[in-house]
Amino acid sequence: MSLSDRLNEDMKQAMKSQNKFRLSVIRMIRSAIKNIEIDQRTTLDDDQVLDILNREIKQRRDSLQEFDKAGRDDLAEQAKAEIEIIAEFLPQQLTEEEVRVLVQQTIQETGASSKAEMGKVMSALMPKVKGRADGKLVNQLVQQALSTTQ
Repeated sequence: MSLSDRLNEDMKQAMKSQNKFRLSVIRMIRSAIKNIEIDQRTTLDDDQVLDILNREIKQRRDSLQEFDKAGRDDLAEQAKAEIEIIAEFLPQQLTEEEVRVLVQQTIQETGASSKAEMGKVMSALMPKVKGRADGKLVNQLVQQALSTTQ
C-alpha cells in the first residue's frame, strides 16, 4: 500500500471514529500533497510524499520552539500532537547510534578527512537516511566525526 493510500485509509478511519483532530491533521497533509501534485501536474511517489511529511514535521518543530519561547503551552501541545500523528506515516526512525555508524561508514567510503569535505560526506549520506533521520542530527554527527578525524 502506498503512502497516499495509507493516508486515505487513515482519513476514512478518523471520519468513522469521529476523531476530528486526527482528521484535520491528515486532511492538512493530503492538502499539501494535492497542492504539489496540481502544481507539478503529476502523481507523487512515496519518496516525494515522504519529503512533504518531513517538511510538515520540520515546520511544526520550528513552530513548537517559537510557541515554547512565547509561553503558549496550548499551541505547543497542539503542535506536539500534530507531530505525533504525522510521524506515524514516516518509516521507523534511526537511533543516534545507528546514524553514527552510517556516518563513519560514509566517511570511510568517501575518504573524507576534514570539515572541508563535509559536503561530499553529506551528499553521500543523506540518501541513505532519507526520511529516517533528522537532517540537523546527521549534520551534527558528521561535523563531530570529521573534527575528530583531523
